[in-house]
Amino acid sequence: MSVHPRRRKGAEEALPPVDQYDDDKRRPRSPRPPISSSLASRTALVSSATAGALFVVALVARFYRIAHPAQVVFDEVHFGAFAGQYLRREYYFDVHPPLAKMLNALSGWLVGFDGGFGFENIGDGYEAHGVPYVGMRSFCAILGSLTIPVVYAIMRESGYPIGIAAFSAGLILFDNGHITQTRLILLDAALVLFMALSLLTYIKFHQQRYREFSKTWWLWLLATGASLAATLGCKMVGLFTFAAVGAAVLWDLWGILDVRKGNSMAYFYKHFFYRALGLVVWPFMLYLSFFWVHFKILKFSGPGDSFMSPAFQETLHGNELLLNAQEVRYFDTITIRHKDSKVFLHSHTDRYPLRYDDGRISSQGQQVTGYPHDDVNNHWQVVPTKEIPDTGRGRVVRHNDVIQLLHVSTATLLRTHDVASPLTPTNTEFTTVDPTEREQRNDTLFQVQLSDAHEGEPLRSLSGQFKLMHMPTHVYMWTHAQPPLPDWAHRQQEINGNKNAQDRTTLWYADAIISDGTGTDFRNRTTQVEPKPVKARSFFKKFYELQILMLQHNAGLTASHPYASSPVEWPFCLSGISFWTNNETNQQIYMIGNLLDWWICAVALSIYVGIVGADMLARRRGLDPIEDGIRNRLYRNTGFFLVAWATHYFPFFLMSRQRFLHHYLPAHLASALVAGAVLNFVLVETVDYPVSRAGPRTHLRPAVRARLSRTARAALVVLAAIVLACYAFESPFTYGFTLTPEQVSRRKLLSSWTLHFEAKKTHAV
Repeated sequence: MSVHPRRRKGAEEALPPVDQYDDDKRRPRSPRPPISSSLASRTALVSSATAGALFVVALVARFYRIAHPAQVVFDEVHFGAFAGQYLRREYYFDVHPPLAKMLNALSGWLVGFDGGFGFENIGDGYEAHGVPYVGMRSFCAILGSLTIPVVYAIMRESGYPIGIAAFSAGLILFDNGHITQTRLILLDAALVLFMALSLLTYIKFHQQRYREFSKTWWLWLLATGASLAATLGCKMVGLFTFAAVGAAVLWDLWGILDVRKGNSMAYFYKHFFYRALGLVVWPFMLYLSFFWVHFKILKFSGPGDSFMSPAFQETLHGNELLLNAQEVRYFDTITIRHKDSKVFLHSHTDRYPLRYDDGRISSQGQQVTGYPHDDVNNHWQVVPTKEIPDTGRGRVVRHNDVIQLLHVSTATLLRTHDVASPLTPTNTEFTTVDPTEREQRNDTLFQVQLSDAHEGEPLRSLSGQFKLMHMPTHVYMWTHAQPPLPDWAHRQQEINGNKNAQDRTTLWYADAIISDGTGTDFRNRTTQVEPKPVKARSFFKKFYELQILMLQHNAGLTASHPYASSPVEWPFCLSGISFWTNNETNQQIYMIGNLLDWWICAVALSIYVGIVGADMLARRRGLDPIEDGIRNRLYRNTGFFLVAWATHYFPFFLMSRQRFLHHYLPAHLASALVAGAVLNFVLVETVDYPVSRAGPRTHLRPAVRARLSRTARAALVVLAAIVLACYAFESPFTYGFTLTPEQVSRRKLLSSWTLHFEAKKTHAV
């Protein structure tokens, strides 16, 4: 890199005409300037040995005390349980795609787990139940360890020296947050590995740009697509990886479109179509295949049935809800339950207060709420609004019937009207009214709209999901879990009228038939239900239904959590997550990043933005402060890393769902790549050239291999020592060592960390 800025040619100097590219005018490939074969072999050997050493050290860091604790830790409650349900082949529902969970189940099957342990609570013991948890954790630890040489390979394939590449890999290797998250039965080990592989394979694909449409070009294009599909198959965060690679692809296509390169539009369309095929169609097919396997494995009824539509449930073997479903008839007394929150439609004699805290006035009507427990105040009688026969099929409640619901305990009819609900002023209040008040009869009329039903389809208990639409106002009965109603409503859930007809959270179902309006035994009013054969349903219908539910429930994870945090805190490790504690031994596992490691990455991001900004300003004034080759690597390669960081970080600011520190791990990996690239810019005068593979008509310049000076090596050693020392200092929280309260307090590097077993502060009198 030049010490003195170079002045660009003034505007008064005539610029040479731009040469138009023409395949016939391109010079034949000239031989590459020779590089000593022994030097190249020695460099390759050292590089491979370094990658191998990093992998071994990563294994040590992740396998150390992997058996401790022998208890369920943090989200092993969920993802361990999902592994068991795969092995029992029982259907479950989760907001994440299935690939990583199927891999966890595969690891459990390989080590002999039978799926019998339920992972019900954090702290439940493994050893007493014979759970091979060490083997299952080891699988995740191996995936986490493999990420380290992949990060190293990303830097080496980008043209950075061995020392710089090893430093970036070391930032992930010795990060306490990555270690904690990738040695437990969780999803992040697979997610981060596949995300890193997506970046690596795209860089390898980009190296083939002068050999377009060759076998190796296609190989790395399809490998990139497969890595992207696998990333998305672990978590929806994979969409951010698609965005990062997609931005780089659009940049490449924009360059191909440049008329100065002499490319025809047919040539551009060919590139566009092939990349769309390899990076959109191919990944989508793989993503579909993950769900195809998911549905094939989970063939039996399980805890996830109630999330799905009746048509979906009918595809599961042994679905008791459908086998035991009864047709609901007029004058039946039933309980009605919300599909998502599982609360019962409930009412009691207490009334809404005259005035709410915000000054609004209520109707002072009888409260209608959502109540989670079985209770006689959950009983509602279905009242017809038309003439019905005394017996027979004419008494069955059907799709689009208009009904009234009589609250049995208080003998009042369910009603909504043009009064704002207590917590949601834009929605209408639900209350009840005396049946004798005929002038308010219209306010008690509701239409039963069955989900995915044909005209005349009967309403069935358990399986018939429906919306209850108020006839005069066309609002839909709805409830929400947070926030609950105040103490005057016993902290129960609010029921109100939702104007959004497309909201799928307005679905309810008849949970049970309590009694028959004719006084007969409703259980014997139909013939014995014969075992039903499992029905077939289109894979694409099942896939679409599950995708919609996943997105809806993911967005609905808005409940408060003591260890949830804001994305603005993540790059600086301002707060962590308590994974596990043991009060008897003063041990805890606290997921927190390597503080100095993360601060190095955060500073590197700022430095990079400053360098690019300063360079752009200087070039506007006719100065060239950075050599062309170095600028090219800084803008394109490091810029790609910055885009990867940004796409995996900034979208979380737009989310209203719960957010935790571990959501930053993919972005932290990208920031470690930026940190290595910025360090290379500061310490090294050159970059490796070429890193791309030459094509038959490539114009070659003399090859360059960057070397670290003694000063650069010393700086790397100092930074690595700082990272390693911070890792060791925080390691008791990573591995669950016993610490005295004083030792805990000394390791509380930031006052915002919420650690257990801290020493109590005392003040002198």
